[in-house]
Order: sequence, then C-alpha cells, then structure tokens
Amino acid sequence: MIKTVVFDMDGVIIDSEPIHMEIQNSLFSRFGIAISQDEYLSYIGRSSKNMWQELIQKFDLGVSVEEILALDKQEYHLKLRSLSGLKAISGVDDLIGELHNESLNLLLASSSSMESISLVLDLFQLDRMFPNRISGADLEWSKPHPQIFIEAAKLTGNHPQECVVIEDSRHGVSAAKSAGMFCIGYQNPNSGNQDLRAADLIVDDFTRLTVDMIMDIHGK
Repeated sequence: MIKTVVFDMDGVIIDSEPIHMEIQNSLFSRFGIAISQDEYLSYIGRSSKNMWQELIQKFDLGVSVEEILALDKQEYHLKLRSLSGLKAISGVDDLIGELHNESLNLLLASSSSMESISLVLDLFQLDRMFPNRISGADLEWSKPHPQIFIEAAKLTGNHPQECVVIEDSRHGVSAAKSAGMFCIGYQNPNSGNQDLRAADLIVDDFTRLTVDMIMDIHGK
C-alpha cells in the first residue's frame, strides 16, 4: 500500500529548467565554459554542486564551487522573485492538495538547495503541504545515486515499497528505482528528451494523474 508520495521539485512542481538554463549560460559565458546542449541536458536531475564540481575540474577554473554556487543561487532567487504571475506546473498543485486531503505523507526531495526549496514552496503557497523536505545539496551523493530517496524513506519511516516518487529526469527515475521505490515519470518538454522508460508510469499532464492511479501503481 502506498503511504508516501515523494515529489521532485525542478521540472515537476516548478518549470524551472528554462530559468536555470538562462542563468547557467550566463555563468558559462562569464567563466569561458563551452559545452554542448546534450552535455548540459545530461546534468538535469543532478545537483548544481555536482555539476559545477565536474566543470571546475574539466575546465580548470580558478574559482571554488562555493563561489559559483553562491552566484548561481543568488541569480536564481532574484529571477524567481522578479517573475510576476509565476505559477506551479499545471495541475500539480491540485494533485498535491488531493493527496494531502487523503492524509498521505508528502515529502519533497530535490537536488536544489534548501533555500531554493523553501522559496519555491513559499511562492506557490505549498509550505504546509511539505513538512518533510530533503535537499540533495546537503548529501554526499547526487542522483542517479539513490541516497536522497533512501533518506526520504528513513524520514517517513515507510518501507521503500510503500513510497512512490514523481520525477521528470532520467537520473531521478534511476535513483528512485535503485532505492526500491515506485516511480511516476513526468514528461516535461522543458527538461529535454529525458528517457523515463524505467518509470512504472509515465504522464505528460498532471490533470490526468489521479490519486487512485498513484495508489494503484503497485499493481501495474
């Protein structure tokens, strides 16, 4: 029986990838980094810390990961606060409300920093829906490693087979399945052509995803 629903944030609750891409491209230009679109898309679902650690080493940049992450986060938060009428991805806030009304455990597990998680939930007035939150930026391993979802199960006290994860990236789906959880892949066109075939169910519209479908996913 499903007792906990774990939501990713970027690309699932907020359509943030175009915003992140704009900011990252500005930082790439600033630090003289040239990578292909495919290489950039390969980082979707992983933490910014993980991405910048690799790029700093690859391009032998004379800056620390902490410096770049501070710039990245500052620009992202300024951008979010400046966007009038910013809304959650269509249908996801209603789905979250319905799951909350069913007294299911809701947990947010994102590769973003805890500050970014808090800001997004505050902007969309979803704070009270997610008393439990995990930031991948605080963990040793980034998706596709299952650490973030293993920690999610510990936090809720539920067995992994009692949890379902909603993810939009190949790395996120892989992490959820490696943790022994069910997974719903959300096909977000702004997240690139992500291979979600390992998910137990794939959707492209949250208005068509029901509580019953989530509760019955163990029977798929």
